Amino acid sequence: MQRGDPLDPNVISIIAVIGTLSAVMLGWWGKSRTVRQDTANDAAKDATLQADMAYLKRGIDDMRIEIKMQGQRHDALSEMTIRMDESIKSAHKRLDKLEAK
Repeated sequence: MQRGDPLDPNVISIIAVIGTLSAVMLGWWGKSRTVRQDTANDAAKDATLQADMAYLKRGIDDMRIEIKMQGQRHDALSEMTIRMDESIKSAHKRLDKLEAK
């Protein structure tokens, strides 16, 4: 074989080493790119989950306020019912007195 022959074993070895190194570099680059994309996707999912959790918390807080207000209304109606009951008893007593006369 002559010195400039393209099939020279040294040329073939250099080409093989360059090919191997470029394959390793491309593989490494692809893996790091995938890791970055996965991290970005995970961050987006986490942000969405956090927003959904905040929305649910606000809804629960609103329901708690509504339940508290319903309890206050119930207490007010109970008080009114007791007063009306006492008033009715008093009216019956007066009617009973009038009938007795």
